[in-house]
Amino acid sequence: MSFDNDNGTFKVLVNHEEQYSLWPSYKSVPGGWQDVGVEGDKETCLAYINTHWTDMRPLSLRQAMDQ
Repeated sequence: MSFDNDNGTFKVLVNHEEQYSLWPSYKSVPGGWQDVGVEGDKETCLAYINTHWTDMRPLSLRQAMDQ
């Protein structure tokens, strides 16, 4: 399975900068990323990401701009 496989099972990951990623469920979570607990088809995972990742700027940039 690859990222291009619309019929695969994926999970949603997030990093310390609050950036999200779609990840094949059979692969180990890479360093620096955490599984958010959402797993399903590509459409389900992308819907979660679109709902929760509303600001594309990394967390550190958002914090710097707020000061």
